[in-house]
Amino acid sequence: MYAVIKTGGKQYRVQAGDLLVVEKLEGEPGAAVAFGEVLMLGEGEAVTVGAPTVDGAVVSGTLIETRKGEKVKIFKKIRRQGYRRTRGHRQFESVVRVTSVTGAGKEAKWEGTIDLTPKVILDARARGLGDAAVPATIPAPVEAAPAKAEAAPKKKAAPKKAAAKTEEGEA
Repeated sequence: MYAVIKTGGKQYRVQAGDLLVVEKLEGEPGAAVAFGEVLMLGEGEAVTVGAPTVDGAVVSGTLIETRKGEKVKIFKKIRRQGYRRTRGHRQFESVVRVTSVTGAGKEAKWEGTIDLTPKVILDARARGLGDAAVPATIPAPVEAAPAKAEAAPKKKAAPKKAAAKTEEGEA
């Protein structure tokens, strides 16, 4: 069973178990995501087209991560004027694992497990570094330390140097 959903101004054809990269969605990794705007459902030869959406159809998934996409370079130039400008932009995107497609009295579920291991750890494993090198790259959350009651002792002022004496008669 597959569905065509609309999110972030774009349309996607999804099945249960698909890994989907969409525009940024709110939520923490591991949160449940539901796409209610299902435009079409299909299973084999049977196709249900919504007008504009299919009633009661829902595609649900799990948010895996929110990250920045690839860099897009913007280059502006006006010829013969010496005008050139270069900028870059990285759009936020979310990765979602589709867990179920429900509609028309039928449901297709994905029976796998979702791994929320950060990409930094996966990259370290792929390079053969193992998990030993990873803690140095991921900062641990720091708890605020209680304020100290004692103030640091003040330094004593240094004695002033005596002014140099000059002899009279020199000019």
